[in-house]
Amino acid sequence: MESLFLLVPSVQIHIFTKVPKWFFEDSLSFAFDYHAELTDVGLIQKDPLHEDIDETIRVLDDFLPFDNALISQLSDQIKALNCRLIVCDIAPMGIAVAKACGITSVLIENFTWDWIYEGYREQNCRIMPHIGYLKHLFECADYHIQTEPICVPCPDADLTTLPISRKNRTQAKIIREQLGIPTESKAVLITMGGIEGKYDFLNQLEEYPDVYFVIPGANSLKTTRKHLILLPHHSDFYHPDLVNTCDAVIGKVGYSTLAEVWQAGVPFGYVPRPFFPESEKLVRYIEQQMNGLMIEDHEFENGQWLSMLNRLLSMPRIQRNSSDGAVQAARGLCCIYINAAEYES
Repeated sequence: MESLFLLVPSVQIHIFTKVPKWFFEDSLSFAFDYHAELTDVGLIQKDPLHEDIDETIRVLDDFLPFDNALISQLSDQIKALNCRLIVCDIAPMGIAVAKACGITSVLIENFTWDWIYEGYREQNCRIMPHIGYLKHLFECADYHIQTEPICVPCPDADLTTLPISRKNRTQAKIIREQLGIPTESKAVLITMGGIEGKYDFLNQLEEYPDVYFVIPGANSLKTTRKHLILLPHHSDFYHPDLVNTCDAVIGKVGYSTLAEVWQAGVPFGYVPRPFFPESEKLVRYIEQQMNGLMIEDHEFENGQWLSMLNRLLSMPRIQRNSSDGAVQAARGLCCIYINAAEYES
């Protein structure tokens, strides 16, 4: 969205989601309209690394198939707002609304939920009806943009982009000064991708006095304990800036974290999610395109990963000189909008 605004400053964006409004306020430099609407279930998490498939199915049973009255209501709202394009970031509801109100829809994804849910059909067959329903809905999108790392390449996709991430905004030197990290010291970011984690290894980190550890979501208030910098989940520090500031990142394998680490080029100590189908695809991309080391979930939880720390910190940062995926997607959306406008006229 930020890249689209930089290309077309007159763009008016309406965001329909249950993602907290502050996330977009922190991420975007322009005014937008926020509508609190559940548009996607995804997977309900037990903790950052383990999903609750039974609870996910319970929520899906209430969510799908979409209520016709709700789709009609949202369709009327979209028309009243004079929207000309509906862009769906994996969330399927926008495609249904676009069909109802005759507006062009764009699906942006590196996976679709029907493919993810296929990985759990043997664990709980009650997910099967949702797989078929969503597969059909995703196939109804007018345009299809895929973003690397792609789980299931689509030969008919209208555009394929590099990883999409938010760009860093503040120089690393300034962020280090604000965090109290000396320029010559090594710094490591530990992140669970927006889900608050349980960090039982904090005392072990104090055995590495030459390294500063920055941990979002580890405390309700910003707290400094020797070389440990514990931050709340929603802090004054922009997450891509933290990634770019540190010399390595330790974290869960998830798309947004991977994309931000890829953009910054820093080494990644990555923790795969044991049962999540996307995880294998992301790991393969890291192995091919990034510098990093795999950390098993139990090694992360009990602090055994610290034995790999020096090796990880010795890896070089990769300089990215290519265009980033956000700009590629924004340019693609501009072309789609022009095509849609010409078709309507």
